[in-house]
Amino acid sequence: QVQLVESGGGLVQPGSSLLLSCAYTGLTLDDNAISWFRQAPGKEREGVSCLSTNDGDAVYSDFAKDRFTIARDGAKNTVYLQLNALAPEDTAVYYCAAGQLCDWDSRYWGQGTQVTVSS
Repeated sequence: QVQLVESGGGLVQPGSSLLLSCAYTGLTLDDNAISWFRQAPGKEREGVSCLSTNDGDAVYSDFAKDRFTIARDGAKNTVYLQLNALAPEDTAVYYCAAGQLCDWDSRYWGQGTQVTVSS
């Protein structure tokens, strides 16, 4: 059974940083891509970043490439998303997901963790 559990969200002030974690279990050898998505109130879900567990390659959406960093600790079966220089428009529920490729087409999803950026 596949499980992805996010943690690390919270309420922070603009300009702050957060480290989100995604602990995963039960993935098969075909599930080589771990992604982060987000969904803000009233908006569609959007891809943030994806990490290929095969070769370590990472992809980022344009809004994320200069401020966010994705990384993996294979020994802990955990993928991280470091969020820096947060702004109010980054407020959203952040989801971890797993799939075969970094094509934003994930088949396993976590429950999400809320990130709120407000002064």
